Order: sequence, then C-alpha cells, then structure tokens
Amino acid sequence: MPPHRRSAARAVVLTGLALLAVACRDTTNLPAPFFTNAVDTVSLFALRGTALTLPSAYTVEGAQPVQTFQTTAFDFAFDFDSLGAPALFPTGAIHLGLLSGLQRSTAAFDAIKLAPTGGYVFDKPLVLDTGTVVLVRSRPTLCSFGATLSVYAKLRVLGVDSTARSLRFEILVDQNCGYRGLEPGLPKQ
Repeated sequence: MPPHRRSAARAVVLTGLALLAVACRDTTNLPAPFFTNAVDTVSLFALRGTALTLPSAYTVEGAQPVQTFQTTAFDFAFDFDSLGAPALFPTGAIHLGLLSGLQRSTAAFDAIKLAPTGGYVFDKPLVLDTGTVVLVRSRPTLCSFGATLSVYAKLRVLGVDSTARSLRFEILVDQNCGYRGLEPGLPKQ
C-alpha cells in the first residue's frame, strides 16, 4: 500500500477508535436510547449437576437466561467453583475468550446509577453470597447503528440454593448499546 494510503487508513482507524472511546463514556454521540431499563428477576442453574435443559448462563444483550448447550453467546454462567462456593463465571473463566467482564460492587444495588468503564475481571470466577452486587460488561456487541460496543448491567444475588444448585438474582440491563445508565426508565442522553 502506498504511504499516503497507509496514512489515510491509519487516520480512519484512529478516528474510529476515538469515536469508540468517546461513545464508551459520552452518550451524546450515540443515537437516542430506545429500550427502557427495568429490573427483572432471574434464576440460573449450575453448569454441572443440573439438567442440560435448564438455563445456566445469561446474555446481557437481549437480557435473558440461556441454555449453554444451545449457544456460546452469553456473558456469564453460574456454577460452583473448585471449593464448592457459588460463583459467576465470565467467558474468559470458562475458556470462551476474554470478552465479558464482572466486577463486585460495594455500593448498594439501588445506589448504582452508572456502570464504570474499567475494573472488570475477565478470566476468574466471582464468588457470590446472598446480597452480593455485581456489575456486568457484555462481550462486544454489534449495535444497530454499526459500532461495536458493550452493554452494561447490574445484579444483586437474592439467594443461592445449594441443594437445587440454583441462583436467583435481580438484574437491570441497559440494552441501549454504549449506554452505561443503570437506573430504571429510559436512559438519559
């Protein structure tokens, strides 16, 4: 490739990266939000020791529990770790690539208004207990407007049933690509 075309291509890439960086922290360049944020209650069942037909993972894009035997397009799965503790596993912790991330929060579920852009763990399980609050960053998602960004969520563990090998939690997902607002209602621009 001639030097002038290489420079032009480099400029386009850098401009695209700059737009993505801005979109990750500034919603003014994103299309108006369409999806309304709402809190939902979800149950997941352990990856091991439960029926394959039960959902054991969750996809943030689409905000729904999924069965892992049908798809690998999910952001975290539930299982018990090597010590028998209940845990959420981001994709990297189960060798599906370092795509999604989890972060324990010390803030109360209702107090979290905006998802952070950093601090997520991609390759290790996050041990849970009743009341644990977790922030979630989805795997990169191709948005309807052409950019590839993450979708963000917050969840609070409502209970773990070791006998049934299940986890019950409430979750709020901002399905508006690139938005990080974690309050009920339509996210603000």
